[in-house]
Amino acid sequence: MSDRWLAAGRTASGRRTRHVIAVLAFAAWALPAAAAEPRQIWNFDAALDGKPIGEHVFALDTQPDGIRLLRSEARFDVKLLGITVYRYRHRAQERWQGDCLQTLQAETDDNGDKLAVRLPPGDALLAGCVMSFAYWNRALLQQRELLNAQTGKLEPVRVEPLPPATLDVRGQAVTAQRWRIVALKQRIDLWYDASGNWVGLDGTLEGGRLLSYRLR
Repeated sequence: MSDRWLAAGRTASGRRTRHVIAVLAFAAWALPAAAAEPRQIWNFDAALDGKPIGEHVFALDTQPDGIRLLRSEARFDVKLLGITVYRYRHRAQERWQGDCLQTLQAETDDNGDKLAVRLPPGDALLAGCVMSFAYWNRALLQQRELLNAQTGKLEPVRVEPLPPATLDVRGQAVTAQRWRIVALKQRIDLWYDASGNWVGLDGTLEGGRLLSYRLR
């Protein structure tokens, strides 16, 4: 297999997935000394065009004072004929007061490109009440711009309601509410069950490929 062919495969699988995957990895980690509520965990299998590529795990702790601490870790490997042509790793930590992001720390390895974002309390980007692409929090559906945790930049977004549809959630068919986030270079469909819990995601990539999260 020639280096040129592998490079072409890497470009096709890597560049087309890169921007949506970059947006898809925004959440956070921190361990509280005590929690007022049980930890919430979202453990998603990730697939590209229906083929497994890894996982994205979110864990949310709520402290007695109402501060919410979120961590996430994404691990994706896109393969072509058994050879890894795109590798993505992302870890992030976010601190929330209500629906307002207070701090962000994130590290990303995007197929060899290393990125780090540090937004401490009082950072100008967090002025007012900013939200990241916090899919677990339905308050993001009211936003007109969201913070990309990988790039540390605010992105304009448009949110559209979609008709309900059926989604497989842990082996059971669930009628879910759907919302679409249209950002700069991607379209992200979010799925929520009747109780408002986040249960799935479909991101349409450049070139028409589909990146999906399914709760397990």
